[in-house]
Amino acid sequence: MQMLRRLLVTAALLTLSGVTLAAPVAPKEGVHYQVLPQKLEIPAGKPVEVIEFFAYYCPHCNVFEPLLAEWVKKQGNNIVFKRVHIASGARVLPQQRLFYALDALGLLGQYHTKAFAAMHQQGARFADDAEVIDWAVKSGIDRARFVDAYNSFGVQAKARRAGTMMNEYKVDHWPMVAIDGRFVTSPSMANPEGSEAKTETEQQQVALQVMDALVAKAKADKK
Repeated sequence: MQMLRRLLVTAALLTLSGVTLAAPVAPKEGVHYQVLPQKLEIPAGKPVEVIEFFAYYCPHCNVFEPLLAEWVKKQGNNIVFKRVHIASGARVLPQQRLFYALDALGLLGQYHTKAFAAMHQQGARFADDAEVIDWAVKSGIDRARFVDAYNSFGVQAKARRAGTMMNEYKVDHWPMVAIDGRFVTSPSMANPEGSEAKTETEQQQVALQVMDALVAKAKADKK
């Protein structure tokens, strides 16, 4: 009842603001989300682990980012949220290393959305190391600190680990969200053919509803 009430309130607020929200869905395994063949090892504790697999170049990830950030804020202590920048060959590696360098420097909160804006609004490509470093310095980050982090063993290790995690979580498109080491969903997965949501924003809102339900299920299973 509490989750349903929260969804109805959210729908009302979005309607007042001019955004149409698709009707709440009752998530079905194999339709709106998938269960991994084997649950993966996750940190112990009551908060539910939620991982987003994304890429800076991805236009769908860019649109999803503000909605997801608001969802994470509303979940509060229910979840532990993490991001994994996908591995997709040499062309994406500079973007990956940018993300993990910002993370290592504790600057994601300040520069994560700026990196998206650079690619999707300002024409940046982040196609090579020099372009990434130049953008970071022009954005106000100390060159020496950034270059050290960008070239560090830790950042390189996390970039490699991203590829392993993609295999473990069966990630074949993005954005994709993994919950509690056993559920995966995404805006496209949560909106099978024939669903009511038509716009990309509506589809992403449905995905967030599915995520609400999966987090609630995972939390209940921890009791």
